[in-house]
Amino acid sequence: MKNLTAKVLLTAGLVTLVGAIHHTARADDEDSFFIEHQRIAEGFRIAPVRLNLEHKNPEMVGLGSYLVNAIGGCNDCHTNPSYAVGGNPFLGQPKQINTAGYLAGGQTFGPFISRNLTPENGLPAGRTYAEFKNILRTGIDYDHLHPQISPLLQVMPWPTYQSLKDHDIKAIYEYLSAIPSIPPSS
Repeated sequence: MKNLTAKVLLTAGLVTLVGAIHHTARADDEDSFFIEHQRIAEGFRIAPVRLNLEHKNPEMVGLGSYLVNAIGGCNDCHTNPSYAVGGNPFLGQPKQINTAGYLAGGQTFGPFISRNLTPENGLPAGRTYAEFKNILRTGIDYDHLHPQISPLLQVMPWPTYQSLKDHDIKAIYEYLSAIPSIPPSS
């Protein structure tokens, strides 16, 4: 009788434990889903330009906007000037992004000039997804603009971005493909 009682109690304990683990995992998944959708919604709210969602995954575009505009600070280097007249938060003004040159590059850092990230022939910065991902992971400079210094991008914080998950890089790429194209001469 003792063995039967012990087996029943052990089985009941294991069932309870498995159920608790499953419930916790499900709750974590639900929390992650909720947080992801909050980021997507915030990405659309803070996108400073009109987005072209045709043939694009809206969730990836929204998440990409969140990563570019709320986390990555891409505007700081890839828009010249970063803020519209009267919209510079560093001068105590209400933040207003320079939408006319949004992510079109042109910010000067010594001998370096930031790149235009807007779509060129439908591709962000004129790069395939594989090239874009490789730039963020390795810092490779496909244009070889400064071979005397290094084959790597010198100002781009790729060492920080190289740890991004593929899903996040894809979201950034999708977002950059949805922003308006600005010709390189702008």
